[in-house]
Amino acid sequence: MWFEPENQYVVIEKITGIVLEQVHEKIPIQSIIKYLVKELDIPLEKAKTFVSDVQDFYRKSTQTYPKQVDLSEKKIKPPNTFEHIKYYHIDDLVVKVEYASNIELELVHLKFAHLEATKETKETHTFRVFRHSKKIYLLVNNDFIGSWTAKDVHYFQGKFSMELVQVLYQKKETEWLGVFHASAVGKNGKCMLFLGDSGNGKSTSLALLQAHGFECIADDFVPVDAHSQEVYKFPAAISIKRNSIPVLLPYYPILEISEEFHLKQLDKHVRYLPPVNELSPNKMPCDGFVFIKYDAKAPFSCTQISSVRAFEKIVPDSWLSPIAANAATFLNWFSKQRCYELIYNDNSEMISEVHKLYSDEL
Repeated sequence: MWFEPENQYVVIEKITGIVLEQVHEKIPIQSIIKYLVKELDIPLEKAKTFVSDVQDFYRKSTQTYPKQVDLSEKKIKPPNTFEHIKYYHIDDLVVKVEYASNIELELVHLKFAHLEATKETKETHTFRVFRHSKKIYLLVNNDFIGSWTAKDVHYFQGKFSMELVQVLYQKKETEWLGVFHASAVGKNGKCMLFLGDSGNGKSTSLALLQAHGFECIADDFVPVDAHSQEVYKFPAAISIKRNSIPVLLPYYPILEISEEFHLKQLDKHVRYLPPVNELSPNKMPCDGFVFIKYDAKAPFSCTQISSVRAFEKIVPDSWLSPIAANAATFLNWFSKQRCYELIYNDNSEMISEVHKLYSDEL
């Protein structure tokens, strides 16, 4: 179920959902209690307590609070000079990004450095990134987008990418169903989303699959359109951690000489691998979700899992549209997706199994 005030999704037992719907539709409480006593064959007092608990949950989940907006932040002026100015060429767009210092540059530029234009050119959009009073600010075409503290820097990075995908495809935020923290891998005109916790081998497997005939549609930031429910290409580079270099060097010799960066805020050493997706379409339908994990000690397995289990894994780590129509579309779309859990310790075995997933052999 979805609750609008906090854009909250919850997984509940069927009987709880039925009672919640009855509470929402303002069915008389006594009628709900009688239904429970008959349906579950439980004592009257137990039914009353259950309905009371559901009522409390409903009230808390549907209660709205006025949002505090600090209008003074919109008046913050950007600095007069920016230490770094970069131009990124993406399809027919030229996006100019001004970074106040190296700190802001590191948060964004590294994943888009492969798109950098070799010389200054006329920009179609201008992004400005700077700090003020221990917060990082983002302006797009001189419009204030938001500000974030150091501990929320990943939210800033997500918002930057969201603004970029909006100008790239000329779609407003309201026109996106959601953004998934996943790798979108394409083949034969359709794609699947590969998900996993940090360190599970998600980006490494994406790079391996790309080297074996698959297409990298997006890494880490996967936008899905609200109208068509299609996955859209996002041009960021693939983040390759230090311990994955030996595995990938035979396929990507350039990694040998690629610069390694120490992301201090994340305490990670990474190199960046440009995606090879120039020939792929900008969008394609999603054909399922794969929860992938590299485990050297576990036996190989690829099993289909329930949509409920997959849902509980996906929602906490995703941005989902807060618009009611989009929420309904998301629930309907997701319920039709096939979901798998893939655990592997041999790269060739993993690649072979993914080929089967795309050819519907499982």
